[in-house]
Amino acid sequence: MQASLINIQNFEPQHLDAAVELSRQAGWPHRRQDWALVLSLSKGFVALENGRVVGTAMATLLGDTCATVNMVIVDETMRGRGLGRQLMQAAIDAAGNRECRLVATTDGLPLYEKMGFAACGEVLQHQGIPAATDKPAGVAWVETVAPAELAALDAQAFGSDRTALFAELADRARFAVVQEQGVIKGFAGLRDFGRGEVIGPVVAENAEIARDLITFVFSERPGAFLRVDTTADTGLGPWLAEHGLGHVGGGIAMRRPKAEISADKKLKTFALTSQALG
Repeated sequence: MQASLINIQNFEPQHLDAAVELSRQAGWPHRRQDWALVLSLSKGFVALENGRVVGTAMATLLGDTCATVNMVIVDETMRGRGLGRQLMQAAIDAAGNRECRLVATTDGLPLYEKMGFAACGEVLQHQGIPAATDKPAGVAWVETVAPAELAALDAQAFGSDRTALFAELADRARFAVVQEQGVIKGFAGLRDFGRGEVIGPVVAENAEIARDLITFVFSERPGAFLRVDTTADTGLGPWLAEHGLGHVGGGIAMRRPKAEISADKKLKTFALTSQALG
């Protein structure tokens, strides 16, 4: 059957179980709850062949300026038929007049380049059981999360408004923070994901604060299987490996701009975000 005969529809909750099976086929650790979180924040699409889900893609809209393209999977029996391009185009169309970002595998890179994306960095996935470590001073869990406050600091680093994400994570994650005179200088989220837990987003004014936040979580979760996604330019990869979280993969960060990114959108704050969101 040609890809043009496959029906592209909106991703609905009834498609979640089939999507989980697709991600397992691809070797991804995502649980149903992980898919549901991304769907709650996104416009999603599924490719159906005789009612069977054979592909997925999602566009997570972040304010009026940015979107991330996530969860792009095509069933291994359906590859090479242009289905990935159709799903990607649906996600790009859903993003409207926004810059699009994604994390590409090596296999997906040629398609994304043809669709206007350009590489802008490398994402490194680290996971494992952290080595025993002392708890750093100045870091503590917060009992009540103010999503708008976290999103404001995050926007300085990410360059877009992710308030909706933090509103969802307020009920799903714990947050460790570093504060000075009541002002948050950095934070790290911790939530269930895949075969364990993921630390992220991590946002801090500098790398030292980021390391303190991650070390604090390590000290609070002895024996836990943890994942951290970082970027190569932070230089944290070797440090994470030294603390028991080995480099197990990652991807290529890519952007598809709708317009030139102005100077005030460039990174001003150190940040790590979780690729585990998609």
